[in-house]
Amino acid sequence: MASVSLVGCSAAHRTILERLARFAAIDAEILITGSTGTGKELYARYVHHHSPRAKAAFVPVNCGAIPDSLFENELFGHVGGAFTGAQPQSEGLAAAAEGGTLFLDEIDSLSLPGQVKLLRFIQEKEYRRLGESRIRRANIRFIAATNTDLVSAVQAGLFREDLFFRLRVIPIEVPPLWKRPEDIRPLVEEFLHRYAELYSLPF
Repeated sequence: MASVSLVGCSAAHRTILERLARFAAIDAEILITGSTGTGKELYARYVHHHSPRAKAAFVPVNCGAIPDSLFENELFGHVGGAFTGAQPQSEGLAAAAEGGTLFLDEIDSLSLPGQVKLLRFIQEKEYRRLGESRIRRANIRFIAATNTDLVSAVQAGLFREDLFFRLRVIPIEVPPLWKRPEDIRPLVEEFLHRYAELYSLPF
């Protein structure tokens, strides 16, 4: 969803917006946690559009949809002939997000090798395209999101502790809708209005 319109009137919703607005100008990493469907990507977009990076790209990445073998290529890109069947050149998601924000959704889906590569990228802000010797500098803000309890994942050895703490500089927890019932009515009205307009129906 490209919109950054966040609908809600609950105290929890207002508190999240206030906190995000306060930290929008700071490039520290943000980890947004919450159940599926709570609007984590919209909150991430809110940060981007209230930051000095707003004029650059917001690039969402569904980590769960990228096979482990392709993660490095998707993130960093490649040059022609880097591997069998490679297209002439691929810029990669890091280049697409240059100057802006890279949103890593379902961060818990990354394999341990993928987590190592991501951790180094976040720490060093440097990367190399596959098949290229040149080291590139990245000017990117990182926001990650998950619907999983990463503390338990760390304890189970499924998620790297160093990456967890690197991403969780600013933790944001989005409560499920049943904990903020005041937001149900305005959300229903928003969706009714949106789909009435989409299908040219009266509202």
